[in-house]
Amino acid sequence: MSELHKFLFDGMPVRGMLVRLTEAWTDILQRRASNTATGPYPAPVRELLGEMAAAGVLMQSNIKFNGALVLQVFGDGPVKLAVAEVQSDLSLRATATVNGPVADGARLSQMLNVAGGGRCAITLDPKDRHPGQQPYQGVVPLHGDQHEKLERLSDVLQHYMLQSEQLDTVLVLAANDTVAAGLLIQRMPLKGEGNLAAGLTHRENEDQIGRNEDYNRIAHLASSLTREELLTLDVDTILRRLFWEEKLLRFEPQQGETGPRFACSCSRERVGNMLRNLGRDEIESILAERDDVEVGCEFCGQQYRFDAVDAAQIFVSPAVSQPPVSPGIQ
Repeated sequence: MSELHKFLFDGMPVRGMLVRLTEAWTDILQRRASNTATGPYPAPVRELLGEMAAAGVLMQSNIKFNGALVLQVFGDGPVKLAVAEVQSDLSLRATATVNGPVADGARLSQMLNVAGGGRCAITLDPKDRHPGQQPYQGVVPLHGDQHEKLERLSDVLQHYMLQSEQLDTVLVLAANDTVAAGLLIQRMPLKGEGNLAAGLTHRENEDQIGRNEDYNRIAHLASSLTREELLTLDVDTILRRLFWEEKLLRFEPQQGETGPRFACSCSRERVGNMLRNLGRDEIESILAERDDVEVGCEFCGQQYRFDAVDAAQIFVSPAVSQPPVSPGIQ
């Protein structure tokens, strides 16, 4: 079962989280693989998308934001866009748009940052927006301070969080075809609640970057966690191996209905409403060329097919007011 664990280091300004996505992650991959129009993602894309899903859960849980956190990487390589979206209740979904061949073992720069145009964006979209309120978004390039190309998503996000929160952060991410996992260790702010949406934080927080000895020691231990250990060991074993000399204050794990889980907002009814908005003439022109109209959800891979009878029912049935169709459905 997918699970999220939160903990504090007793008497120290350091907090941590560890997430393991199992069925929530395999559900995403299985749905994509079953889509006959696209087939499964290439292996490097699966690994990247799994790391993004784990990172999205960690960041959403860290900021306690009432709305959707959307993590995106996009650029000028064969992977045009990869997206992971996590709601405040930890329901999540993810997708990627692949426009060209992705070589086995391709690195981040080879997938998204071939000519240096790759970017990472984090968007916070409030659940209940006030009139005129816009989502908060921060964007950083996929390179470091010396303009070197970054090859790990964790390095990109650590750089992002240091800039946005002025807080030291260590992030370890890993994913394969069965597990997507991540460990986050962060120095807690001296004042206020360090928050991706907070803009500038207190100068005192910025002045402490790299200076807290307790954080530096714990960060060094966390950085020693290997990809294989993160993917294969249970949470208790990982925390015991890394921090056996530290006193941890652990919170109740979040799993099941309160933990990370796959969810997508697409439905046959919503797709039907989208087709109705396209108009009868457009749908009939498609049906004249083929036996049915097929619409696939880019987030979950679900395919919806409407034959001539189904299409006729769309236009004779009274329209039902529905929320806008997700941009992930095309």
